[in-house]
Amino acid sequence: MAERSFAKEVGKLREGAGSTLHVEGILAVTKALLQSGVAYVGGYQGAPISHLMDVLGDSKEVLDELGVYFENSASEATAAAMLAASVHYPLRGAVTWKSTVGTNVASDALANLASGGVTGGALIILGEDYGEGSSIMQERSHAFAMKSQMWLLDPRPNISAIVDAVEAGFELSEASNTPVFLELRLRSCHLHGAFEAKDNKRPPLTVTEAMQQPVRDTSRIVLPPASFAHEKEKLEDRWPAAVRFITERGLNEVFGNDLADVGIIVQGGLYNTLNRSMELLGCSDAFGHTQVPLYVMNVTYPVVDQEIIDFCAGKRAVLMIEEGQPDYIEQNLNAILRRAEMPTKLHGKDMLAAGGEYTSLVVTRGVRAFLRTYLPQVITHEPALLRPADAAAGPFGTPVDPQTVRPRPPGLCTGCPERPIFSGLKLAERETGKHHISADIGCHLFAVNAPFDLGATTMGYGLGSAGAAALNSRDADRRTIAVMGDGGFWHNGLTSGVSNAVFNKNDQLLVVVDNDYAAATGGQDVPSSHADVPTRSTRHPIEKAVRGVGVTWAKTIDNTYDVGTVRDTFVEALTTDEPGPKVLVMQSECQLNRQRRVKPQRAKAIKEGKRVVRERFGVDPETCTGDHACIRISGCPSLTITANPDPMRTDPIATVLDSCVGCGVCGENAHAAVLCPSFYRTDVVYNPTRVDRALARLRTWWISVLGRGVERRAATLEAA
Repeated sequence: MAERSFAKEVGKLREGAGSTLHVEGILAVTKALLQSGVAYVGGYQGAPISHLMDVLGDSKEVLDELGVYFENSASEATAAAMLAASVHYPLRGAVTWKSTVGTNVASDALANLASGGVTGGALIILGEDYGEGSSIMQERSHAFAMKSQMWLLDPRPNISAIVDAVEAGFELSEASNTPVFLELRLRSCHLHGAFEAKDNKRPPLTVTEAMQQPVRDTSRIVLPPASFAHEKEKLEDRWPAAVRFITERGLNEVFGNDLADVGIIVQGGLYNTLNRSMELLGCSDAFGHTQVPLYVMNVTYPVVDQEIIDFCAGKRAVLMIEEGQPDYIEQNLNAILRRAEMPTKLHGKDMLAAGGEYTSLVVTRGVRAFLRTYLPQVITHEPALLRPADAAAGPFGTPVDPQTVRPRPPGLCTGCPERPIFSGLKLAERETGKHHISADIGCHLFAVNAPFDLGATTMGYGLGSAGAAALNSRDADRRTIAVMGDGGFWHNGLTSGVSNAVFNKNDQLLVVVDNDYAAATGGQDVPSSHADVPTRSTRHPIEKAVRGVGVTWAKTIDNTYDVGTVRDTFVEALTTDEPGPKVLVMQSECQLNRQRRVKPQRAKAIKEGKRVVRERFGVDPETCTGDHACIRISGCPSLTITANPDPMRTDPIATVLDSCVGCGVCGENAHAAVLCPSFYRTDVVYNPTRVDRALARLRTWWISVLGRGVERRAATLEAA
């Protein structure tokens, strides 16, 4: 169950020539694929392109009408290998995944694909996840494009430009027999805009037809001596063909080339940021009417030497705006200009930040420094964001001292079934001592933060077990713990982790967090999901899979909210004498996905007048001592503090906010840790029956009777 359904929007994919579509970037990419005659599509979800997979999944009916094959790939490597269909056959294929981490996983297949080359257009749509909103290591996809000589498109963040880039990407791939990367940044994936639609194209050759007409050419297989010939083809045939196509089609854009004797060269994906910065400085407007010559690199690799030389001709200086490090493009431009013996001075990282996201602030500072040096007359405004930090007119008010702002690390959601797992582990470590914990990619990685502080390393998706492989000693008095999610388990963990641990008789404890979905990427189904999916095979238990590769000690806990059982099972797994790896499958449904399903059902039932009971938990303010141990072992966003109602006590007490989903972990923690009896459960009844109302009156009366003695004693004490 994906976090968002595009079932209503996919109807727009049937629109044809003459229609103007107003859509989100992801939907525009899907429409562009269909307009381009794509024959097959695959990929693996991951921000910021998770929704592209969701759109394609919701578009099954449209894809079937056109004879387009779609597959939710098991990993990025699987998706990349799909493109083998375009090696011999004139089939246009597209796959998608999350930027550098996905490309790392897919690298073996991509390197082989780029070596042998393709016949049909092969497009890899990358969700480039770089900058302050990123969840991964700060690297760029540019390096891989250079390493394997695959062309890299980085279109302007404009719906029409993105659609054109998809279509041009297929054509460029076919013209140069080379797979092409299409890089979509976070804002490009989610921006909204309009473009003129075209009719969808049924692929000239479908996957079915290709299967019935098998083709074989050993010169395309990466095996000596063919592999040596491939390198020669790259240099002598494919590169010149790509440069020729880019030039003839005008994929890179030049704006206002004759306006001044200086210029700015920018990656296409940064064009909107640059134009906003120039608008703030007064040398452009919201529509891009620039007063400074611009060369927009919608293709960042390969760099077209002659276009750079032509743009720099007659210019005293140019500024290269290249986000991230190393400065691959800037070094390339330096080589081009020096070889051409051009006097144009090149600036880049000397005026801009060496690394990190190029926000409007960063770019505005760099552009202002460049223009002040070479073209000061075009600067007519001093943006407020560049004024001194203590300026009263600053757009963000009085700056806040960062030392006074407490950090807010990411944490698990309210009611998350993973929280009691780590609460149970913390409690178990009171008996077993602390352990080295190898973490993995997924929501569970948030356990490295307070209040759990569990996890020392993370090596990659599904590599939690492998990350603990070396820490395996029979002489140690405790075993290492590894954690991975169900998504990582099916992606990579079963082979690289579990099988490896079995083969090497590793003594580690592996905890597989099975929340029914690839939750961190948006709630997509995996093989162990319990949902009935007509187009997928699900309900394959993880415990059965690990036993199938040789694990003998394996247990499944199907209610992680039972903290006491979780704690006791951890103690057992960490102290058993059973040889080989131990596997605990911690299984409870992702609360976000559960609420997406339950809330509409509950709202509908309430609207229809049906009796609905909603569980809520709370803290008795008279019982709570205010020691906050419950918060320290939980970290639930709904469990916080409030003022103490007792005037004799100043410490704030715990309280449960209305965002509580009734998972009960707070009370379970308090009980398992032997904390305090202040937690209570209450049932909120919607559309109560007569019996409910009568019971409520009876309970209210009985509570008042029981409380009379307490009230009399309190009154006596006050009088005394």
